[in-house]
Amino acid sequence: MWSDIEKRGRDALTRDMTEMLESGDRVGSFNVTFGDLLFDYSKTQMSTDDREALLTLARQAKLAEKRDAMFNGHRINETEGRAVLHTALRNLSGRSIHVDGADVMPGVLDTLTRMEHFAEAIRDGSFTGQGGAITDVVNIGIGGSDLGPVMAYAALAPYADGPRVHYVSNVDGAHIHDTLKGLDPTTTLVIVASKTFTTIETMTNAETAKRWMAEQVTDPAAQFAALSTAADRTADFGIDPSRVFGFEDWVGGRYSVWGPIGLSLMIAIGPNDFRDFLSGGHEMDMHFCGAPLAQNMPVMLALTGIWHNQGQGHATRAVLPYDQRLLRLPAYLQQLEMESNGKRVSMDGADLKVDSGPVVWGEPGTNGQHAFYQLIHQGSRVVPCEFMVAARGHEPDLAHHHQLLVANCLAQSEALMRGRSLDEARALMAAKGLTGDELDRQARHRVFPGNRPSTTLIYPQLTPHVLGQIVALYEHRVFVEGVILGINSFDQWGVELGKELANSLAPVLAGDDAGADKDPSTRALVAYVQAHRA
Repeated sequence: MWSDIEKRGRDALTRDMTEMLESGDRVGSFNVTFGDLLFDYSKTQMSTDDREALLTLARQAKLAEKRDAMFNGHRINETEGRAVLHTALRNLSGRSIHVDGADVMPGVLDTLTRMEHFAEAIRDGSFTGQGGAITDVVNIGIGGSDLGPVMAYAALAPYADGPRVHYVSNVDGAHIHDTLKGLDPTTTLVIVASKTFTTIETMTNAETAKRWMAEQVTDPAAQFAALSTAADRTADFGIDPSRVFGFEDWVGGRYSVWGPIGLSLMIAIGPNDFRDFLSGGHEMDMHFCGAPLAQNMPVMLALTGIWHNQGQGHATRAVLPYDQRLLRLPAYLQQLEMESNGKRVSMDGADLKVDSGPVVWGEPGTNGQHAFYQLIHQGSRVVPCEFMVAARGHEPDLAHHHQLLVANCLAQSEALMRGRSLDEARALMAAKGLTGDELDRQARHRVFPGNRPSTTLIYPQLTPHVLGQIVALYEHRVFVEGVILGINSFDQWGVELGKELANSLAPVLAGDDAGADKDPSTRALVAYVQAHRA
């Protein structure tokens, strides 16, 4: 079946998308709506027959059955023997969800209630630091313990009416130094996000924050909270159990913003808006579970991605939110997609027959237009683009800004599709008075190949509810792609080797180990660092 998709994809590369749009009701057929969200994929080279072939591929992969297995708590993460139930964290329907015969929802809802009480106590001033009401929250985590909440906090800035929230992830001392500089330790709460409470980067930063706080706070641990299941380690750190919020091993880090990892977001926007965020995600879950495949937004988003990557051979994907508050969304989706589907073997350990997930990258518009859009429009490689934009912003007195923003977003997808022919470029140069060889030379620099694919996701306004829908949409897109590729989207063994080697290099850098087992290049680099450290 993959050979058929690849042949279809390559054959479609010469199709003219402008002509395709003029034939029949392509615009009405090549989009999916859910609630107030609209996903348009009409500006692609996918035909109706191609779409049916992709849907057949999904059916042959038993997508519906595997989707139901995930939602019903089966251990679909086979390499780690775990269920995959981040969806349970946003299940506000009252439906029971069982893992090994036990309903997990009472525990999920109890933790959510505890989080809400703690967040409200901070927001209303009944929980205080040594210097009074909490003014600042510092969330220390890395990977999924950072990218999710930092993305959502920036996205929902109009709803943030609680303490200021700051995020530290990098073990580079500059990150925590620059974050803590200017904060008052006596009115700062530090949240340490590490499921095992052993993550080296996170715990190094946590110890530094604790020393910083101890300079002015008598009992610094009293102003710490932990997002962890390691009760013994959080107790050793000095954190009271009432401020420890755990989550189960069926919640992967990059899928964890819906639960305790989202505590900093809840403190910032309040429990009600946080529940609205969960509700948006849950609504997308119900759509994913119930809508026919061809009208299923996560499915069609995934199939369009497969069409561009495995079908047409486009190795990268640009995520381009025309929403400044989604500035961290490309990085969040980068981890979600590349850590989930950056695999080389299938579930049975055999080598994949096709390439796995694409390289995901991006930047908010309109900044990107003045940076890398040159390559997207005129570079020699085709980069499928995924635009997203809100119909309205949060600043009614600056509505003209938003109108210009939307115009730029829609213009870019049109320009990618339409392009500019050599004849059109020649006419432009002739109008400027150029003639002969110079006219031709200058015209060639102004040719846009066009026929470059893009999709557009439009939503009414970036609210907590809509953000929940968008994040859940992309989570399920990754799941669908993984199922069709036949891989495990929920482990991440690829991050382990570097961690192991970093641990072995630390004593070498400190001079406590000669590093005889290291390669000559690494030993030379270590020697340089040691020579220049002083």
